[in-house]
Amino acid sequence: MTRSSAASATDTAAQTYADGNPLGTPGEHKHHTKAPAKLTLASVIAALPLAVRKLAPRQMIHSPVMFTVLVGAALCTAITLYRPSGFSIAVTAWLWLTVLFGTLSEAIAEGRGKAQADSLRASRQGVQARLRQPDGTTKVVPGTGLRLNDIVICEAGDVIPSDGEIIEGLASVDESTITGESAPVIRESGGDRSSVTGGTRVLSDRIVIRITAEPGQTFIDRMIMLVEGAVRQKTPNEIALHVLLVSLTIVFLAVTMSLAPFASLAGAAPSPIVLVALLVCLIPTTIGALVPAIGIAGMDRLVQHNVLATSGRAVETAGDITTLLLDKTGTITYGNRRAVNFYPANHVERTDLIEAARVCSLADETPEGRSIVDLAEDKGMTGSDLATLERRSGDFAVVPFSASTRMSGLDLDGQQIRKGAASTVAAFVAEYGGHTPAEVDHRVKEISAQGGTPLLVAKIDRNGRADVLGTIHLADVVKPGMHARFAELRKMGIRTVMITGDNPITARAIAAEAGVDDFLAEATPEDKLAVIKEEQAQGRLVAMTGDGTNDAPALAAADVGVAMNSGTPAAKDAANMVDLDSDPTKLINIVGIGKQLLITRGALTTFSVANDVAKYFAIVPALFTAAFPGLGLLNIMGLSTPSSAILSAVIFNALIIVALVPLALRGVKYRAVSANQALSRNLLVYGLGGLIAPFIGIKMIDLIISLIPGIG
Repeated sequence: MTRSSAASATDTAAQTYADGNPLGTPGEHKHHTKAPAKLTLASVIAALPLAVRKLAPRQMIHSPVMFTVLVGAALCTAITLYRPSGFSIAVTAWLWLTVLFGTLSEAIAEGRGKAQADSLRASRQGVQARLRQPDGTTKVVPGTGLRLNDIVICEAGDVIPSDGEIIEGLASVDESTITGESAPVIRESGGDRSSVTGGTRVLSDRIVIRITAEPGQTFIDRMIMLVEGAVRQKTPNEIALHVLLVSLTIVFLAVTMSLAPFASLAGAAPSPIVLVALLVCLIPTTIGALVPAIGIAGMDRLVQHNVLATSGRAVETAGDITTLLLDKTGTITYGNRRAVNFYPANHVERTDLIEAARVCSLADETPEGRSIVDLAEDKGMTGSDLATLERRSGDFAVVPFSASTRMSGLDLDGQQIRKGAASTVAAFVAEYGGHTPAEVDHRVKEISAQGGTPLLVAKIDRNGRADVLGTIHLADVVKPGMHARFAELRKMGIRTVMITGDNPITARAIAAEAGVDDFLAEATPEDKLAVIKEEQAQGRLVAMTGDGTNDAPALAAADVGVAMNSGTPAAKDAANMVDLDSDPTKLINIVGIGKQLLITRGALTTFSVANDVAKYFAIVPALFTAAFPGLGLLNIMGLSTPSSAILSAVIFNALIIVALVPLALRGVKYRAVSANQALSRNLLVYGLGGLIAPFIGIKMIDLIISLIPGIG
């Protein structure tokens, strides 16, 4: 492992073939972000039945603020039935609407996930599975009845009945049910692409799958529970806010109850309905009503980005991340390193180098190998293909790439032609008494310094003479806009660390081009885990992505671990998020979603507390001006009558919940700024706005109420 402080290295960690997808050239990942559902009258009406059901006390008790309003509304209803008046009826009706608006916001948020959940359920209805029996025969059984470690067989056209791991075969699979991506993907036994998801469809070939999930615990089952809110638990920040709201409710309840005896001594005893109205206006009903909707909507935004989180806590933690560990390949760069040039040694003809590179790459099916053949053809070298060489040669053997040799090539008519990592090929040539020319060494360092990957090409002739023919330049391209995105993260106080298997020289060049703060070169899975522990020991919160079994320990240790859906079951089990698009760059978006959730909750809490101030100026003068005329100076809004003032405050208190529901669902717009700048903006916009808006709103409502006979 080498951190960015490493001084130098001459060799590339040319994991040229290990990083490539053997079944296709990895390219730029696409985000399949679903458009958020718009808040329409139809969606509001559809949510009303659920909102009414949520009025049940056993559900309301989970929100002490709104439960207090519910009890107050019930008390006012009893009093109004006993001694009705226009004022008491109006106050009681708006108190019930306040409670209903609170449950309606939560019902609308939950309703957004219902359609997606129904679609996911439909994808599995009637799915049958061919269960392999111990004697080798198969039996058709319902897919929902499969248990852990059952073995099933799927062929072209079959819907995969449950989550599992391919143990035999290879197939093209349509995963559009969960990813929204119509292009099929390849899944095969062994390696990191053996995982399959229930509800997806096999398009070609035949595979044997071992089931890895119990009934009701599949990936789609968990996604359904997530989008429906069935498994949503309060996050640490929500719990802290819950404690604050309960404390404020108790304080204002004590204050309100103590007012009655003191007011009686002054000869201005308020009625129970007025006291209830005062209490409801003083406690933070706005944020109390919107907290569930904010949390559910935050999870919904994650689902819209095709990311499944195990809990809301993971989403919130993403908003507090201070260190981001990002794999270079596929995240910062496209990951499809391609040959861009050939550099012969001084004593070698350029055409000889190109032909040797082409020949030893003919059997190489990696993206890098194919790119070398393509570049050679572009340079005019279109010699014999592999089959022709094998037919014409008396001595022919393909030498595949392996992690131990780090070379590949051909043995042809007594000659050994090889390409591979610079240090490996140099050592290979040295074994036969050859050496690497100085100009080739210089070219290797130059390519590495530019962020490229140099491969050496060598040949051992029939007489055993070893010769380094030259260098192939492989280049990996940094994705457009990455430098700007990392600059935004830096403004937010987030430190970025690039993880790569490349040598320090290559890693440093790409890190500089991309704009990351640090890098970890020649990294192993153990190194990733060590970096996470080191960052956490310094009080930082760490996020990372991974897809392999060897990434599982680091994913489990990270505060936010995002596994790729194309990865192994071990990686997905260890992570607390799974990206259905298998897009490593999504981690940056996840951080933004987490921050938006925290900012939205903080902004609306600020607004809720601030908008209570105007209600003091409305209700306190209305209660005590008769006994203490001097308090009339507090009626700065010039409200018509005490009854109108109290009712106006109650109505505004209810309507502001409705007005803020779209913002709670959509989220406050997230900007890449520091925490101090975000706090200052929230205080200015939502603190000052929450202070001013009620004065205007209550006065306008009062002007309308004053025109109503019997109330105003």
